[in-house]
Amino acid sequence: MRRLFFLLLVCILPISLFATVPDSLWLVTHYTKKEVYIPMRDGKKLFTIIYAPKAPGSHPILMNRTPYSIGPYGENVFRAFWNGPYMAYCRENYIMVLQDVRGRYMSEGEFMDVRPYNENKKGKETDEVSDTYDAIDWLVKNVKNNNGRVGIYGISYPGYYAAMGAMCGHPALKASSPQAPVTEWFLGDDFHHNGAFMEMDAFGFYSSFGKPRPAPTKTGSGGFTFPTRDSYKFYLEAGPLKNLAALMGDSIKFWTDLYNHPNYDKWWQQRNVRNHVQHIPNNVATLVVGGLFDAEDCYGAWNLYKAIERKADNNNKLVMGPWSHGGWSRGSGDYLGNVRFGKLNSEWYQQNIELPFFNYYLKGEGSLSKIKEANIFFSGANKWATFDVWPPKEMQAKPLYLSANGAMSWERPASGDNASQSKYTSDPARPVPYAEGVHFRRTNEYMTDDQRFAARRTDVLTFSTDVLTDDVKLAGPVVADLFAAISTTDVDFVVKLIDEFPDNFTYADSVDGKGNGKEYTMGGYQMLVRGEIMRGRYRNSFERPEAFVPGRITEVKYTLPDVAHAFKKGHRIMVQVQSTWFPLADRNPQQFVDIYHCAEKDFVPCDITLYSSKEHPSSVVLPVVR
Repeated sequence: MRRLFFLLLVCILPISLFATVPDSLWLVTHYTKKEVYIPMRDGKKLFTIIYAPKAPGSHPILMNRTPYSIGPYGENVFRAFWNGPYMAYCRENYIMVLQDVRGRYMSEGEFMDVRPYNENKKGKETDEVSDTYDAIDWLVKNVKNNNGRVGIYGISYPGYYAAMGAMCGHPALKASSPQAPVTEWFLGDDFHHNGAFMEMDAFGFYSSFGKPRPAPTKTGSGGFTFPTRDSYKFYLEAGPLKNLAALMGDSIKFWTDLYNHPNYDKWWQQRNVRNHVQHIPNNVATLVVGGLFDAEDCYGAWNLYKAIERKADNNNKLVMGPWSHGGWSRGSGDYLGNVRFGKLNSEWYQQNIELPFFNYYLKGEGSLSKIKEANIFFSGANKWATFDVWPPKEMQAKPLYLSANGAMSWERPASGDNASQSKYTSDPARPVPYAEGVHFRRTNEYMTDDQRFAARRTDVLTFSTDVLTDDVKLAGPVVADLFAAISTTDVDFVVKLIDEFPDNFTYADSVDGKGNGKEYTMGGYQMLVRGEIMRGRYRNSFERPEAFVPGRITEVKYTLPDVAHAFKKGHRIMVQVQSTWFPLADRNPQQFVDIYHCAEKDFVPCDITLYSSKEHPSSVVLPVVR
């Protein structure tokens, strides 16, 4: 807490007090700060801060557009670049540009969440693409000593602006790096996964971020006052989603829109960045970056890269490391929760990939020889690997079949339906927690958390292979292919791919690093490698939901985000199947009703029978590579 206070303090101290911090003193000695309003084509002005080096010569511009404030405001107070990786760009004499996007903080205009791309703009019509173009055009014409080359970057929501900006077509734009990019808010990022509403993240975020800003301001809005620090208790007692809407109030437009678009209709499809990446010019290089264990935008990084590969004709690269959301820009990257990764992966990435990428395209220095098409860290093996294409050409999709006795096998079941059933009851009044213990905010660590707590519940089915006699390496998307009969008309399915460690497993500090410094029993650890939820009504179409017929065996097949993981010899591959994941995802009433407006009485228990037979072989299809 003391260190956090110090970081906040140095972010607002006047220049005269920086002398005690060597890097901060260097920055304010070698840089100037200027605040300007940049006019857009419709006359609105966007507030922009320019940190410019005093060094002679011409320098590239690196821009970040954000809805999260570009403060500290005031030309005599500097952003604490020295506390993060962007100090390296200052040492390289980059012109660092930060901009409040339209309608946020000090910028004029009206803000719109994930503003859709307007392909047929006329006259003074705008979108995020045109705002990026206009900003770049002003910068290269008005900022002294720029070399005429611009790059853009951003993490999370700013990653969305980096992706949209890549399409702007300004001749000065040479490179864009969307990192953990918001890409698709219905299918896989942040607030929905396969149609299921991620209520804890959505409510916690929009109860503050979504509040109206009637006039430019230097301060943000306060959030909701929670009556308890126990998120499980709060969301369970809050009840149906309509009750959350009442707590939210009616002033937050996006929240209302979200409730009014429960299915993947045109409104959502217009906000899917992947539908427009064909407009990225071939002279704009892209570097898509993400975390294997990103609890917010793991889907976005993998799938934005794939969409650019399919639709655009530019130089497009992918980096996925062992990070949580934005972990490459903060922290060491050598562990997450209880799981260790053995090296300082964040520093390695910054020095060997990101900075060389921008230096090559914006300064004409160095080479891209170390930056391959796909630069992927494999957890389990704790090694980086490179590929010419992702998923790798040698990847084979191999079904691992679930068995009614809790086993798993590469061999298709031979028995009939009656002998191959696993059953559980999903009770929305007692949903399965997403993590063990009591938490207030959603944890980053749940993406690698120990799943033994869930294996002990009767409403979670657990399947395991025998002890592995050889390593099994996975590289690509995981597909859950379930055959189930349910007693009601709707239900969710959560499938979790888990690495079960040997009972005698311990980390070696000399190889694996010291981790988080907390003691935890790693023998028998059940590490979550990938988990994902599927709202059953969308099993055939996200646009047109369908009720289940009670008692009818139905296939539910869906794709989980890609994995890059090695199950080591002596470990087991484990799969868990359940129907609640609370309060990470909202509770399904388990009836085919309007979930956003239904009542508490609509929530009913559901009996689920999972089949593992010759006719109905439930499986998890794994992307196996040698």
